[in-house]
Formats: sequence, structure tokens, C-alpha cells
Amino acid sequence: MHHNMILSASGWRKIFAESGDAEDSTSSIGKANTLISTLIGETFSEFLLEKRPSRNPVVIVGRDTRPTGEEIAKDLVKALLYSGVSVHYVGVTAAPEIMAYAKRADAFIYISASHNPIGHNGIKFGMSDGGVLPASESKRLIEMFEKKCGILTSEAHAWEILSNVHDENLDNPYAKSAHYKNEALSEYDAFIREVITGTSRPDEQEKIFSVIRESVKASPLTVVADMNGSARTLSVDRQLIESFGIKLEAFNDQPGQIAHAIIPEPENLVHCAERMQKMQDAGDASVLLGYMPDCDGDRGNIVFWDDKAGEDKVEKAARPLPAQEVFALCVMAESVFSIWKAENIGGRGLYNRILAQSGLPAIIGPTAVAVNGPTSMRVDEICSKLGTDLFRAEVGEANVVQLAQKKRSEGYNVRILGEGSNGGNITHPSRVRDPLATLFAIVKLLAIRDRTGADGKIKKGLFHIWCEKSGQEFRYKDDFTLSDVLETLPVYTTTGVSENRAILQVKTLDKGLLKERFKTIFLEEWQAKKDELEAIYGFVSYEADTTNGSNEKKNVSDWNNGNGGLKIRFLDADGRTRAFIWMRPSGTEPVFRIMCDVKGDEPSAERSLLRWETSMIRKADAAGDEAV
Repeated sequence: MHHNMILSASGWRKIFAESGDAEDSTSSIGKANTLISTLIGETFSEFLLEKRPSRNPVVIVGRDTRPTGEEIAKDLVKALLYSGVSVHYVGVTAAPEIMAYAKRADAFIYISASHNPIGHNGIKFGMSDGGVLPASESKRLIEMFEKKCGILTSEAHAWEILSNVHDENLDNPYAKSAHYKNEALSEYDAFIREVITGTSRPDEQEKIFSVIRESVKASPLTVVADMNGSARTLSVDRQLIESFGIKLEAFNDQPGQIAHAIIPEPENLVHCAERMQKMQDAGDASVLLGYMPDCDGDRGNIVFWDDKAGEDKVEKAARPLPAQEVFALCVMAESVFSIWKAENIGGRGLYNRILAQSGLPAIIGPTAVAVNGPTSMRVDEICSKLGTDLFRAEVGEANVVQLAQKKRSEGYNVRILGEGSNGGNITHPSRVRDPLATLFAIVKLLAIRDRTGADGKIKKGLFHIWCEKSGQEFRYKDDFTLSDVLETLPVYTTTGVSENRAILQVKTLDKGLLKERFKTIFLEEWQAKKDELEAIYGFVSYEADTTNGSNEKKNVSDWNNGNGGLKIRFLDADGRTRAFIWMRPSGTEPVFRIMCDVKGDEPSAERSLLRWETSMIRKADAAGDEAV
């Protein structure tokens, strides 16, 4: 049986709409997809029973608001029940919500295609640790599924499963769906509060929350949310946000009310910006932040009220933040929050200072941030100013999470991680991106300001700490806004992940071979253009880095790393990286992704370098035709 799915650790995806049209909003998945969904459910059951043969596993099943999700869920649940697995069906649920709830069970299956068009759908698998399967276990599951589909009788077997599990068998998991959903909401609410504060202790949480409430009471804050009909319409967003005294203005807030394209990139954040602009124009000066989640609600990028007027900004306006800038802002915010928390709330950071004063070793080791290969060098600079190490993995949330776990096992304190190329952030102990974690990283930055202690001394707030640590204390002022904060971040020009020029269609199936050809062409062109590159950009040398899974190899001579990421860094005369170009075949879409990152406000340099990268890849791809 041919399944026609893209299978990766990040998720299994395809167009599930019966018509095969990526933009079709039908709920019908058709016969072939019905059988595929059934075999997926049985495969995961067998995978679980292989890992835990002595148990009767419990699997949580949920979905986002895509029209095809309900039919896929029903087929999956039937296959799970047929295999002897107990099911807790939670219906529509945000990805961070089901992953927080997963600790009550053995595993979860989440039906979503994240930011892909509405006719797509897919499956994510995970265990009770609240994250998607690591690459090694995902590989085993994929092998099992491919083998099952390769059996000649696979279609007949799928029909046998469906004919033996009738709709009345669904009464238990479906009748209790509301109960399971309420449990999931409760678990998630408690969990996201721990994520925001970095502590599970209610007394420490309340100290932090009270600072936010006091700040919002003194300076009212309204957040605008374009839910775009996503799974977050039925999650904890409103109750959490309003518990701090923050007003939430939500629109497109009915489940399935998908009003525009799903990916939360600037071209789709304009709707949120327009709503914020109208409210500001009507006199509501509290409207300072907005966000838009994708369909599964694990990613949400930011809109902010830009109160700065300048050469390219003739008036104050609501402005979407590019994904790389959002992530860089969150890395800075959470890093300085950890410093503030140690000084003001206590916990292990306070004990470390006491031990250090006594000449004893710290309880926890150095700090680190884990990111993917194409994350902008903005983050490298931020980490450098804060004395934080930075490590890179291949694209894929599971890879970055695995890298963070590895570094924690080595003694690092990894508070924040993520994929800057996609925006959003993963904040420990979460193992998935979360727009509420992103939003509250920024809220904390705005709300936790300088205060005068009982001893009369000033206790610096988050932005003041950043200005001090980054050598920019002259930029600090008490009445700062988010526009002021953004002006203190390192400036880079970076290709947007959703731009047409960031996506290439290539014919060469062996992507490692394509990179070998690319290297040959690059070396020839480097020699030909070397003087020009130095004169125009200041590049005097280059180094190549590869990422596969959670591993990065720097300054390699072998550029053939299969389907992993390849980055070429360009260095100046002082050995500092001034720019990079990057490439990798997508694991969830049939395309080759590329990008460029350049230090400074250099749009012409970014365009030129990306065009150069594109031309070399196209030559490498065409070289295969010549060889034939």
C-alpha cells in the first residue's frame, strides 16, 4: 500500500483532503487516507507494546482544528482499541496542552500539520515525557510503518480492523472526552505557570506573578490575539492572560474559524497588526502586544506597538516581528530573567552565589542555549554578552530538545532553546514551543522593572540588567518601551523562512551528492571571486559546518552529510564570522531550504549572497543531468 507521506521525527505529513488539493477545506479524507490512518494507529500500538510489553498502555489522542482531523482521529482510535490500547480522547487541543497532559499516560498521538496549508494534516508521536519521539525511536516507528504498508494484504488488514471496531466501541473514549479535556487544561495551566516562572514552588511563582500584576495595574496592558481558528481557541490563553490583569482582545476565536493562511509569518501577522492599529487609533494606548498561533498552537509570533519614528518609520505603528528577532528577544529576556530571579526570588541561583562566596563549587554549571543550524547569529552575540554558551543542532524540534538534554546531562543549565528560523521558543521544562512562553518572556521584560528595595538600593529590572551586561547602560531609561529594547539587540539581516526565495525545487534525490557537487562549484567560485568578496564584504576566509540530529561538526572538509544541514560561514581578517549561507532538504515538505544571515542592516548583501548560493545549488543540481 502506497502511503505518500513525508515521514520525519518532526511529524508525518501529507495532503489528507480527499481531493488532493492542499487548499481544500473539506473534512473528507477518502478511502486511501482512511486505511493509512488505521495502519498508523496499529503501528504505534505495536511500537508501544514492543517498548512496554508487560503493560496495557494508555494513549492520549488529540487534534488541531483542521477539517480532516476528526475523521483521522476516529480511524486512529479504532486501530488503537483494536490493538488493546486504552485511549483518552481530548478532541481539539493545543500541542503544548496535550504534551503537558501526556505525563498522565504512556504516550500521545497528536493530529496536526502545524503551519502547513489547510488541506494538509499529519501525526506527531510522543511519550509521557511530553516531547515528540527522539530521532532514534522515530526511525524505528517509521521502519515499522513502512514494513506494514509494504505487505500485500495491508489494505485488507486495515479494513478488517475497521470492520471489527464499531462506532459503539468509541463510546468510552469519546463519552469521556470532555472530562479528559478538562484534565488536560488543568495540567497545562499548572505547567505553563512553571514554565513562565522557572519554578514549581507556588510561593516563588506568586512572588513573580505579583510583580507582573503590580506592573500591569500601574501601566495597563492589552494583548491582541488573532487565533485564526486554531486549537488555542479552546486552550488556557484567556484565563491565564487575564489572571494577571492583562486584557485579551481575541478575534477569529472560534474553533475552525481559519480566516487566512496558517503560517504565523509577517505576511499573516498583518491582520493582528491591523486590529492593534485600529484600537490604538481609537485611543487605547494599552494595546502594546499581539500574537498569532499556527493551527496546532505550538508556535506564535509577535506583533508589537512600535512607538519609534525614524527615517524608515514615519509614524508609530503596529509592526510584526520577524521570527529570528522574536527568538533573539526571548533568548535575551529569559536569560536575564534567570539572573534577576537568582537575585530577587532565591532558589539554586542564590545558593550558587553563597557557595561561590565561600569558595565552594556551584550546584549547577554554566548556562547554555540550544538552537538549530539556521538560527541567526543575533543569538550568538547575545549569548556572548551574557557569558552563555551556544550549541547548534540540525533543524527539527526533536533535535534541539535532544541537544538541550545532552547539555544538561553534561552539567549545563539550559533555560531556553528553540529554532530561531521558525520563531517561538522552548522554555524549560517544556519540550515544545509555546506562544504563551513567548508572550510572557516579553511581558516579564516589560513588567519587571527597576524597584527600590527596603534598604533603599535599586534592584535592577530585566532590561536594565541586559543593558548593563551588554555594555549599553547608556541606553537604559526608566520609561523604556519594547521599541527601546529592540534597539539594543544585535542587528542582522536574515532571509525569512517563508519567503519564496528561501525554497528551492531540486531534482537530485541524493542530497549528499548534491552538496558534494556544490562544494566543487563553491571552491571554484571562491577562488574566482575571492578578491571581490574581500573588497565588498570583508570576507577573507570561510569555514563549513554540518549538523545531523543533535550533533554539529565545525570547520569540516567533508560537506556530504546526507539530509543534514550545511552552513558556510564567511570570516573577516580578525577571524570573526560576518555572514553565513545555509541549506538543508526539508523533512516535512518536498523542498530544499536555503537562507543567508549577514551582520548589520545589509539587505543588499543578504540578497546578493543568497542569489550566489541559489546559483551554485542550481549548477550543482544541473550537473546531475550532464552526468547522465
